[in-house]
Amino acid sequence: MIVDNALYRNGCRVETGLDRDDLAGVRTRATGPGDFVWIGLHEPTEHELASVQDLYELHPLAVEDALNPHQRPKLERYDDMVFLVLKTLWYVDEQDAVETGEIAIFVGEKFVVTVRHGEGAQLHKARMRLEQEVDVLGHGPVAVVYAVCDEVVDRYEEVGASLAEDVDEVEMSVFSDERTRDAARIYVLKRELAEMRRAVLPLRDPIQRFTEGAVAGVGGEAAPYFRDVGDHLARVAGTSEDLDTLLSAAFDAHIAQISIQQNDDMRKISAAVGIVAGPTLLAGIWGMNFQNMPELSWPFGYFMALGIMLLSSLGIFIWARRAGWL
Repeated sequence: MIVDNALYRNGCRVETGLDRDDLAGVRTRATGPGDFVWIGLHEPTEHELASVQDLYELHPLAVEDALNPHQRPKLERYDDMVFLVLKTLWYVDEQDAVETGEIAIFVGEKFVVTVRHGEGAQLHKARMRLEQEVDVLGHGPVAVVYAVCDEVVDRYEEVGASLAEDVDEVEMSVFSDERTRDAARIYVLKRELAEMRRAVLPLRDPIQRFTEGAVAGVGGEAAPYFRDVGDHLARVAGTSEDLDTLLSAAFDAHIAQISIQQNDDMRKISAAVGIVAGPTLLAGIWGMNFQNMPELSWPFGYFMALGIMLLSSLGIFIWARRAGWL
């Protein structure tokens, strides 16, 4: 669907009085040197995107990528048009899951088309915030690219913070005195971190190219804005790497804890077997029914046997306690 279709002039939104579905009508109003149109689409149909393609002469390969929301973050140039793909992220805490979406951006001299897939990183807030910053919006279509990138990377930082909280919970659980089963959760978190890194790491190169002014149509005056986005992106990338390292260490510690617990269990079982083994041995000896066993006919033989059994079990118990087995 077409979410918005707005005309901007000298950093301000111009009310055209036209319906947002009137793509051609809004475009005909962009006649001034600083005018441009920002069209926002959310999960458009092939017909909707084709109408935008015909009007703004979008490259068919880029349109094909925008319709199939499983692209890797990338920056490509087609003639006079720049095509950028971003992965959006949001975190579902109840499931320890990082959900992904996608934003494709077509940038031309007098237009920007954003195609969004998924529920994450809605661009309404970015549009409203950008419309409050006339100086930034006055840079033209590149200002929209900056605003979208900034919004997406800010969501990356929120996801990273949520993952950091879950990693802290795992660490506390691994090193607690209680017996826990953290291996499955550690695996899930590592998988979600990998999902996050697939969105973050490939985006560093496009942002770096914007920062260096290596993209046609992006002037040097826009470099400081993209440098700020690049700093945030680098921070998120570092956070993801740190969290992955912490999870690997937590998994190793968890396996070591399991090994220690199993060793303690074996010690306790061995101590229990030893306590029972003494009386069992004595009972076996006196149960052989030999005729020449004097203690069998002694009136206190039974009590003597019980006493020896008790002393043998008590001796093994004291030894096991001093050795730390019990």
